Amino acid sequence: MTKALLKKIILIGCLLLVFFGCKSTKKVSDGSVNLKLSSKEVIKENSKTVPDFKTLQAKVRIAYSQGNDSQTHTVSFRMLKDQIIWISSSFNIIRVKITPEKVSYYNKLDNTYFDGDFQFLSELLGTELDFQKVQNLLLGIPLYPLNKTDYNMSVNNNKYLFQPKEPVALFELFYIVNPSHFKIDSQQLAQTLESRFLQIDYLNFQEVDKETLPENMKIIALEKDQETVIEMAFKSVSLNQDLRYPFSIPSGFKEIVLK
Repeated sequence: MTKALLKKIILIGCLLLVFFGCKSTKKVSDGSVNLKLSSKEVIKENSKTVPDFKTLQAKVRIAYSQGNDSQTHTVSFRMLKDQIIWISSSFNIIRVKITPEKVSYYNKLDNTYFDGDFQFLSELLGTELDFQKVQNLLLGIPLYPLNKTDYNMSVNNNKYLFQPKEPVALFELFYIVNPSHFKIDSQQLAQTLESRFLQIDYLNFQEVDKETLPENMKIIALEKDQETVIEMAFKSVSLNQDLRYPFSIPSGFKEIVLK
């Protein structure tokens, strides 16, 4: 397995994980729109939408396409907020466990495993990543905290657009905030020198036990002339249940070492 393929597998695994839909859910619909708020007011309203829970579990249906290759899978996902992100495919063929300290992964199809840091994700996005940033991305929270000191706000296509006042090293960053419920509709990172572009669109939100969470996501990743599209639908969610996060690398597996 190549380094590039491992990056893709774990990035997809990380990004496929967001959450949502159960008997206590309802779709978050657009309400009244006010496009005359100050950046301070919009940022304050956005901060109120950050979900508050201890644990989350869900089934995530993923449709993946790249060139002529397209696949659809359903994975089990569990989260212990701020501590563990856990993913398992059918029959435990592939399992991923992400903590603030490291990323661990094994694949029974080729008897390999990885046990290391966030280096590959940081290289892929062109900025230093940690557990908190990955979790924010999955929950529809700004990757970097919004504040009126560092960001300019404008109105574009009847939505609030935030971008840094000063260019961020290595990439351009944009947030689009919905003016009715104040969640992030889109996060976009462009690396012009690397010919890379990453766009995460939160297509729908819904309430799960009074918490507002993404319902459907679409990820578009461009690298030069190659486009990868990942679409996700989140079902069977439950919050604040007692969960286990089993992970044990099978004996005899070969370690993947990134250079």
